[in-house]
Amino acid sequence: MEKERLLLKPPEAAESLSISERQLWAKTCPRGQIPSVRIGNCVRYDPRALDQYIADQQVITSADSE
Repeated sequence: MEKERLLLKPPEAAESLSISERQLWAKTCPRGQIPSVRIGNCVRYDPRALDQYIADQQVITSADSE
């Protein structure tokens, strides 16, 4: 059984959102809404934060269409 990773590297996070790494950087705090974790000079993403970002985008999209 594989243990679930706590944090994702930028390429993995971008892939999970189906966007490019460049788009991910543009959407990462403080420029955008996606929170990141800095460990030294490494940037990582919490999968739960990515899930929350997706949920927040769904609410915004459905509210705009009404």
